[in-house]
Amino acid sequence: MAESLPEHDRILQEIESTDTACVGPTLRSVYDDQPNAHQKFMEKLDACIRNHDREIEKMCNFHHQGFVDAITELLKVRADAEKLKVQVTDTNRRLQDAGKEVIAQTEEIIRCRVQQRNITTVVEKLQLCLPVLEMYSKLKEQMSVKRYYSALKTMEQLENLYLPRVSQYRFCQIMIENLPKLREEIKEISMSDLKDFLESIRKHSDRIGETAMKQAQQQKTFSTALQKQNNVNYGRNMHLGRNRILESKNEITLKRTFEDEDEHEEEVLTAQDLVDFSPVYRCLHIYSVLGDGEIFENYYRKQRRKQARLVLQPQSSMHETVEGYRRYFSQIVGFFVVEDHILHVTQGLVTRTYTDELWNMALSKIIAVLRTHSSYCNDPDLVLELKNLIVVFADTLQGYGFPVNRLFDLLFEIRDQYNETLLKKWSGLFRDIFEADNYSPIPVANEEEYRIVISKFPFQDPELDKQSFPKKLPMSQSVPQIYMQVKEFIYASLKFSESLHRSSTEIDDMLRKSTNLLLTRTLSSCLQNLIKKPHIGLTELVQIIINTTHLEQACKYLEDFISNITNISQLTVHTARLYGLSTFKDARHAAEGEIYTKLNQKIDEFIQIADYDWTMSESDGRASGYLMDLINFLRSTFQVFTHLPHNNNDHAAMSGKVAQTACMSACQHLSMSLMQMLLDSELKQISMGAIQQFNLDVIQCELFASSEPVPGFQGDTLQLAFIDLRQLLDLFMVWDWSTYLADYGQATSKYLRVNPSTALTLLEK
Repeated sequence: MAESLPEHDRILQEIESTDTACVGPTLRSVYDDQPNAHQKFMEKLDACIRNHDREIEKMCNFHHQGFVDAITELLKVRADAEKLKVQVTDTNRRLQDAGKEVIAQTEEIIRCRVQQRNITTVVEKLQLCLPVLEMYSKLKEQMSVKRYYSALKTMEQLENLYLPRVSQYRFCQIMIENLPKLREEIKEISMSDLKDFLESIRKHSDRIGETAMKQAQQQKTFSTALQKQNNVNYGRNMHLGRNRILESKNEITLKRTFEDEDEHEEEVLTAQDLVDFSPVYRCLHIYSVLGDGEIFENYYRKQRRKQARLVLQPQSSMHETVEGYRRYFSQIVGFFVVEDHILHVTQGLVTRTYTDELWNMALSKIIAVLRTHSSYCNDPDLVLELKNLIVVFADTLQGYGFPVNRLFDLLFEIRDQYNETLLKKWSGLFRDIFEADNYSPIPVANEEEYRIVISKFPFQDPELDKQSFPKKLPMSQSVPQIYMQVKEFIYASLKFSESLHRSSTEIDDMLRKSTNLLLTRTLSSCLQNLIKKPHIGLTELVQIIINTTHLEQACKYLEDFISNITNISQLTVHTARLYGLSTFKDARHAAEGEIYTKLNQKIDEFIQIADYDWTMSESDGRASGYLMDLINFLRSTFQVFTHLPHNNNDHAAMSGKVAQTACMSACQHLSMSLMQMLLDSELKQISMGAIQQFNLDVIQCELFASSEPVPGFQGDTLQLAFIDLRQLLDLFMVWDWSTYLADYGQATSKYLRVNPSTALTLLEK
């Protein structure tokens, strides 16, 4: 018990000295102590309480008199307090009545101050919101005037700088919700503008291309004009008249060219002037800012590829007029001029790889189209204009950096076709010339007419120059005309070779090859057909032989003419030669063969009218009428051969050789025809009178042969044509069968040329 007292004192002391919040833990320690501690503590607590009560009682007893005195004092002041209360109440009433107006004024002041504070707050908020509203108004204005790229910049400022400051307001939320819609609207509008742009350049690409091609031509005009002026004098030594005309034409062309340049110098427009590229730039910037640049690039390239396919698709009737080709080329040039401009003014929208790929695709299509459509062109002028368009087309695109070697390779294919059309055209010209020719030597009455002829054809004959006027040139009118047409063909062929970026040597080779084709194929074919025509007689055939000789001799002048045009010497190793020699030789051989054929046909016609009485008892005593007519025809024909004008030894030798061969052929054919008449299987019986009459006809043939109808035969060469017939008739006329049989097979036989079967057949008749 004694041990626990100090602990209980401590607990009581804590209860008295600590806050009531800490009493709980203190009391809990009482219950956590040893058994009966609670009872002991309660006893201790009661003792403590009794102690405090005794102290309180002592204190109250000590202060009791003072308390009584205080109560007494309070009773005394109660009456004064009631009076004071009445006074205070009255004073309060009077004060309340007096303060009502003050209260009203005070409330008004408070309300005004609240309004002032609200106004200040509103001004502050409006000042904060005003830049946002101004920027949004600016955005709307930019949208209305289609300044979409600036509008996107304004949106970016609104989102990043202005709207975060006033994001708590509803109108800001509305703005934030509208900005993505505005972006989509801008994208749609810019894309719509781009589509309109693409549609516009698709429709106007031909004008763009035409302008670009015109500019490319103008850039080359000055140098080309100077080059033509320098080439005016080519061939002057050989063809002065022709070159004077060309010189005047070139001067006029040069003058007109410079005048046209002066007139249009201020009118030159570029693609940038013709096309408003702002929709492309705007759309590219907008999509780049919105992070969709790749989408835009893919869309643009896809649409342009589609347009490229449309541009490359030709019209079905394109080959009929040069305007069809011009429009086709202009559209293509316009397309690639636009792409080249886009390539250089934008970064990444199109790349060089993309344009090269597009160009290679287009080039393959263009070449295929030109091959197909040019094959339908039969007019050389149209083919030439097509070539000029292709050259301008290629030069224009080459100026923009596109490779065009394949186009120039294609021009060589078209050149072959051009040559074919020229050959067809000149074939008709040659036929017309041959049809209009009279196949008579050209008469010249005076020096002026002679100069006109030799200005067209390089004819030289010193012996003819010595003769007085009037005189005749050996060739007919077709010779200078053919020669001039060959030169015109060379000029026409040269027109295609111009501007092909080829060396003079290559051009010279082209001209010579095409001229060779003209001579060996076209002119040769025309000559062969001419020779075969039924209305061409023997005199005409002889004249054709003379004409071809002069044309053959003129080939060397044509070579000089080509050399003067191209400034390439004929001594150059790789220079081709004109091989018209074979053409004219073949024509002469064909004409000679036709002469022999026509003579033989005429002989056959006379033989067919022969009317022998194979049973006559004796002859008429004179040759048959048909045979005399035949001999007179042959004599007059060979006189025509002999009297053809021979102005030099070559002509005389040529005409003499043809006449001799024709005469020998005619005599041999006549002899063979007479022999076949005797041996005809339908002839069953021949009298001696008929043999005698037939012998008289053969004698006339022999007399004709011995009369030297054509000079130049040696000895009895011509008579030998009838030797077989003569020996056969002699055998039957003298009936010398014993001699024939005795000498048969010996070289010295009198009837060496008589075949036993022939003699037996005639003997049977």
